[in-house]
Amino acid sequence: MPDHPTPPEHPDPDEPQDSSGLPPEVEAMLSRLTGGQGIDPETAKMLQGMGLDKIDPAMLQMMTAQVQAMFSGPADEPFNTALATDTARKAVSAAGDRSVSPAQAAQVDQAAKVAGLWLDQVTGFEAPGISTHAWSRAEWVEATMPTWRSLVEPVAEGVGRAISTAMRTQLEQLGEGALPEGMLPPGMDPKALLGQMEPMLARMSGSMFGLQVGQAVGALAGETVSGTEIGLPLVGDQAVALLPANVEAFAEGLGVDLEQVRLYLAVREAARVRLFADVPWLGPQLLAAVRDYARDITIDTERIEQALQQVDPTDAEALQASLQDQLFRPDPSPAQKAALARLETYLALVEGWVDVVTERATRDHLPQTAALGEAVRRRRATGGPAEKAFAGLVGLELRPRRLRDAANLWAALEARHGAAGRDAAWGHPDVAPTAADLDDPLGYVERAGRPGSDDVDAALDQILREGGGNEAGR
Repeated sequence: MPDHPTPPEHPDPDEPQDSSGLPPEVEAMLSRLTGGQGIDPETAKMLQGMGLDKIDPAMLQMMTAQVQAMFSGPADEPFNTALATDTARKAVSAAGDRSVSPAQAAQVDQAAKVAGLWLDQVTGFEAPGISTHAWSRAEWVEATMPTWRSLVEPVAEGVGRAISTAMRTQLEQLGEGALPEGMLPPGMDPKALLGQMEPMLARMSGSMFGLQVGQAVGALAGETVSGTEIGLPLVGDQAVALLPANVEAFAEGLGVDLEQVRLYLAVREAARVRLFADVPWLGPQLLAAVRDYARDITIDTERIEQALQQVDPTDAEALQASLQDQLFRPDPSPAQKAALARLETYLALVEGWVDVVTERATRDHLPQTAALGEAVRRRRATGGPAEKAFAGLVGLELRPRRLRDAANLWAALEARHGAAGRDAAWGHPDVAPTAADLDDPLGYVERAGRPGSDDVDAALDQILREGGGNEAGR
């Protein structure tokens, strides 16, 4: 008599069956991925040979989550925004993000109110409101992600097309017997997989780019001290926003009282908020310049093909890491050069104006104004958080390279025509300073103040009479 009874020919359907020899967790994951079609014996044998029958359940759960994230999300969106947000939030959480305390929120609110009073004395631009935000890093991620999405969508679309093309090329080159036996039904051409795989490829591409966006935004959230520090209007509600944890980190090692640091940064943030609110064309011009640059990016398809050949396409993290530095051709197109020149000019003008106005607003109130200004300049000179984020996302170094020239222009304009004359130069993009004016700031000041021509006012009046002029910038 045998030691073990022979299994019945017709097992009880209510009893769980181990038909493949794989753990139930593996079967469940594969069933979800195959739409419930199950696993044929040959595939099960192959998976056992890979060691999946001995995998740790906790590791399997993590793998399942990663695979589901890769293949979830709509196939008709350039990148998986939900995955980007989740990745960024996890990044800041892993770095030690914490909720803002009521005391910190009160300190930010008070600093914003004081900053408003000081700015009232040095600029005619009015505050759009008295709302403030004291954000954790995760809250900054949530608030700014809609703007990030609009900025990087052109790149995501190009990356998606390039990955799809690279995969299509590889599939079209496959011949009979190129895939392991049992992976395809007998007689099926591997190229026939293409139509079935395209939605999956779109989701995979969107997920990979979503991971990259999330990692970049998460890193930026760990460093930026305010809502608009990078020089772009990322926050939609025109409120003064500070991140107390990052303000405290910035203050470390400066030898300056934290309250002074908070007030100084609040003034800078409030100045940008006023500028973007009272100069309605400026924010859209900046964002349009970034999108124009991104839209004309050339994706390096050959390098993507090489990366796809060297890594396991089922390993999401390895695939994303291999593609991270393989996406962009180094030489910008003429359209990109024009967009970059426009962007750098506007960024320099914004930060130069903020530097001048902040110095005027704080010099009689904060003993360490000069030291704080120097700390901000050092932060920019070494490549701030914005430059790192944009270099990875759109191949663009976001740096106001001509900041000193812009600050000199605004200071000279103020010295000749007062704060009102300085701020009047923002009246319209067609009369604002240009890159050529940064080369000759004194010439711009002279032209702006010639009696009889009154260039700025006359040009602006003409533009308004003609219905608004050219909003597309130069």
